[in-house]
Amino acid sequence: MAQDQLAQIKKRLESEERHRLSPLACLSETAVRREPELRQGHRPDFAVDTDRILHSRAYTRYIDKTQVFYLVKNDHITHRVLHVQLVSKIARTIGRVFSLNEDLIEAIALGHDIGHPPFGHDGEAILHTLAQQHGLPSFQHNLHSVRLLEKLEQHGKGCNLTVQVLDGILCHDGEIHNRSLRPQGDISFGHFEEKCQAKAEDRSVALLPMTMEGCVVRLADTISYIGRDIEDAIELGLVQREDIPPLCQQVLGQTNGTIVYTLVADLVKGGCEGEIGFSPEISAALVQLKKFNYQHIYLNSAIKPDLQAVRHGFAALFDRYLEQLHNQESASVIFQKFHDTIGQGQRAPQRFVLDFIAGMTDDFFLVEAAKVGCKVRSTSIAEQSGK
Repeated sequence: MAQDQLAQIKKRLESEERHRLSPLACLSETAVRREPELRQGHRPDFAVDTDRILHSRAYTRYIDKTQVFYLVKNDHITHRVLHVQLVSKIARTIGRVFSLNEDLIEAIALGHDIGHPPFGHDGEAILHTLAQQHGLPSFQHNLHSVRLLEKLEQHGKGCNLTVQVLDGILCHDGEIHNRSLRPQGDISFGHFEEKCQAKAEDRSVALLPMTMEGCVVRLADTISYIGRDIEDAIELGLVQREDIPPLCQQVLGQTNGTIVYTLVADLVKGGCEGEIGFSPEISAALVQLKKFNYQHIYLNSAIKPDLQAVRHGFAALFDRYLEQLHNQESASVIFQKFHDTIGQGQRAPQRFVLDFIAGMTDDFFLVEAAKVGCKVRSTSIAEQSGK
């Protein structure tokens, strides 16, 4: 009887969605899983996916994953865990205005960066190079996010998430600027796998989400980091607030709070009639602000202390773990912390090592790198830049 009552609650919630949400929204009752489940309970499917992501081991490791700045002595700098929370909050705010599915939005937002390796985009670039050197497919954090959630979590069984959530994670790329987005493609695992294959073969392929909720998260990703990264850079003395281009200050503002508010307000004022996007004026200012961030922050050598030592650490650990797998060193860390909980299965040793390193937190990487003679030092931006 209790299970029947829970099932009735779920049906009621799904019925309320049909009446409450926009025709553009993705209803929970349309959720598609790779493996059908006979699960009983009161939660709609996308809410279940949110919980599975939150309780994954990979989500726990967000706490010590680089967002932009690494190896700096400052506890107030954004880490990946805060970034995904900000994306979730901003995206759900937008979704609420347009009567979209907030459960789907939250699941995509919280999982969208779960495949990031230690040291953020620099770590991603290093692992991509190592993957190519060892005959492996391109390493991209969005593809690895999907791999983690489908093949590595739950002792190698995966989380059996819905295709709508996995697709939003795959297509979240906030680095690409789009003035507007319109969902494209049928909602199926066949179409999803075609997109994964296309991205693996060509990193430059621009993918579009299959749901409006995925489009919202993608735009919220940009909104969440663009001003926050500037605040972090100001905190570290890397840039001054007055350095922000005058046009960007005039149109978007000069603080993170104002920039976020301006961008979100522009999106919601523009409406959601099959697509969502920024006005031409706001979009042009955002493009200029992104260029400013790349020039003064992301490509600035001052934010990359000991990058060469980090590169050496990745390569040395890759070689060391391959050797330990070859020698079947069961007491080694790759066996104790990964092999025995995930299982090697049919994966090539090189793939196994790549998965292990990609899942590391920054601190764990530093501990392991020190064991193979790679001393990577923490510093401050001021020390690095000579200020």
